[in-house]
Amino acid sequence: MAVDFSRVGVAVGHAGDPDAGTGCTVVRGIDASFRGGVAIFGRATGSRELPALGADALADRVDAVLLAGGSAYGLDAAAGVMRWMEERCRGFPIGGGVVPIVPAAVIFDLRPLGRFDQRPTPDMAYRAADTAASTGVAEGSVGAGTGATVGKAAGIGRAMKGGVGCALRESAGVAVGAVAVVNAFGDVHDADGHVLAGARDDAGGFLHAARLLVENPHHIAALAAEQRGRNTTLAVVATNAALDRVQLNQLARAAGAALFHRIRPAGSSFDGDIVFALGAREGTPADALHVEALAIAALEEAIERGVRLAVGASGLPGLADTP
Repeated sequence: MAVDFSRVGVAVGHAGDPDAGTGCTVVRGIDASFRGGVAIFGRATGSRELPALGADALADRVDAVLLAGGSAYGLDAAAGVMRWMEERCRGFPIGGGVVPIVPAAVIFDLRPLGRFDQRPTPDMAYRAADTAASTGVAEGSVGAGTGATVGKAAGIGRAMKGGVGCALRESAGVAVGAVAVVNAFGDVHDADGHVLAGARDDAGGFLHAARLLVENPHHIAALAAEQRGRNTTLAVVATNAALDRVQLNQLARAAGAALFHRIRPAGSSFDGDIVFALGAREGTPADALHVEALAIAALEEAIERGVRLAVGASGLPGLADTP
């Protein structure tokens, strides 16, 4: 199903290096900035410019959001998005020029699919911004999802492929689009609660991470050194609704319910989950609860699509044989 992000004024672009197992995804306005908000759900975050999304921040705008691999190294790629924006005079006006506001967040993909010495670059992010489109956006193992993995509760050797997913939900003239980069510690579930991708047992079935962690606490200690800080689901929800910054920060928090519905566990001590919310400056009047419900539904679908398409394309039942 093709997603038309023009309904929410968004263009999405990817750039990646499959050989290096990393990449980045840029979510920007088609031709305008947004108001923004953010919510953090995990302890292992890597981010840039999040205070600019606070309700009391001076610059009441977001020009683009960068989602990238490379762990903290990948944050440098935001310079490429800023350069693209500055060349087009898009940013916070100051002193005869502009300062583009580009919040960013990263996933850990330096192992096992990636190379530790290869990270997203500013040139890569510039290319993602330049090629961003509102329709025909690629999904699966692309952009920031190039090196993403999920289901690591039994160690990386029993994990599966993660990726990028997109979705849009609309009713009564209000639309919410979602982009998710799924690189989770936990298992990913479908709408009926069945595991789509997750930690595998010896027979190739699913271990059910949430149950494993409850019933076998001694197992957790063995994971600590391997998995701490290596898992993150990043998401952007964007709406055409007229919301202020307090409401957008609440929208980001509310949309986080999708993480807990579809990823188990989510927001753990081993995850760095972050949800960004973007809203049109001149938007459609809407009830905040309606927008929140649409955002949860869209983000749930995006999480599922990202994993289904990544696993289907990779042909990998797991990562045990990955060098």
